[in-house]
Amino acid sequence: MKKIELLVIGAGSRGTGYAEYALEHPEQATVVGVAEPRAEYRKQLAEKHNLPAENIFTDWQELAEQPKLADAVIIATPDAEHAAPAIAFAKKGYHILLEKPMATSEQECKSITDAAMESGIIFSVCHVLRYTAFTRKLKELLDGGLIGDIVSLQALEPVGYWHQAHSFVRGNWRNEAGSSFMLLAKCCHDLDWISHIMDLPCTAIHSFGSLIHFRKEEQPEGATERCVDCTIEPTCPYSAKKIYSHFLEKGLKGWPLDVLTSDVTEENIAEALRTGPYGRCVYACDNDVVDHQIVNMQFDGGQTASLTMTAFTQAAARKTRIFGTKGELDCDSSTIRHFDFLTDQWETIETDPVDHSILGGHGGGDYGLMKAFIGAIADNDPSLILSGPAETLESHRMVFAAEVARREERVIRI
Repeated sequence: MKKIELLVIGAGSRGTGYAEYALEHPEQATVVGVAEPRAEYRKQLAEKHNLPAENIFTDWQELAEQPKLADAVIIATPDAEHAAPAIAFAKKGYHILLEKPMATSEQECKSITDAAMESGIIFSVCHVLRYTAFTRKLKELLDGGLIGDIVSLQALEPVGYWHQAHSFVRGNWRNEAGSSFMLLAKCCHDLDWISHIMDLPCTAIHSFGSLIHFRKEEQPEGATERCVDCTIEPTCPYSAKKIYSHFLEKGLKGWPLDVLTSDVTEENIAEALRTGPYGRCVYACDNDVVDHQIVNMQFDGGQTASLTMTAFTQAAARKTRIFGTKGELDCDSSTIRHFDFLTDQWETIETDPVDHSILGGHGGGDYGLMKAFIGAIADNDPSLILSGPAETLESHRMVFAAEVARREERVIRI
């Protein structure tokens, strides 16, 4: 198997995470270059992968101007900065792994898709939910007719109260102008997964949702602008001190703590809460994305599906119920419970989602994605890619249509 050489554009949590595959499988892949504007994150990735100085850049454009340095590029820049590097590297003939969402507008998604297909490269979007052991087993059962024909599907994305506070109130995805709307940032995963499971074109969609809680109007009396000097902080479930000390006490050094500081220590986290965005009161931020949303879909043939996204849960696994003509499935991203209409019996099917690798996020989906991407390049086999440009464009169009439906309070025909 040919060893695949990789470039990393964006050395944050996702870019660094995907690059870990090369450390676990050095016989399959190696990282040979990085572009990252933040000095500490750039330095950390460069040292971890022993990169030569001439292949370390602060800007992806500098890297794109060089002669071709690798087989493939991992693009993990902020959401609004996906289109330009994806198109540029596609035109240079690099195979591309692009973090989701593909882009923040339908036109940019179309432009990326056109560039990828015209260049003939291996192109994969990081819809990691398609690559989990759970999803592969579920698809096998459904395609084998276990519950007959699918009639309807219910999906729950339980974002989690602290995850909402971290990423979508205090964090990088809090504000549409700086990132994208909530459904695209968080749930393009979910609509893509629903599209994958239903395996039919979506013909109509509508949605409701709003920002109901994380607003100035909901701030408790006596609360201050920062958790570190707030007298009511001990009674607030969204306290930054509470949330981040929980991870520190467990001895964890990765996400979400590495978003606050590149050098995770108790002192540096405390300083970040005193001076940085992650120490702000959740009722006093510049966030505007919704904290709950429902999406209803109709598919070609009359089948239906619904998605509920809500902040107001524990940060738990996604849950799904699928209703067919011969039975139903009740799933929690690791276990599938099957009820058979003929026997009136429940059966439990384990999918063994545990991933002990260093790239074990999303129930093994991160690892499965990288394994498929590297294998597709090495074997020149695009069929290994489950989330290519055409599939991603279709599911992203569902996301954009759902957001129009939410804002305009109408059904959108796709």
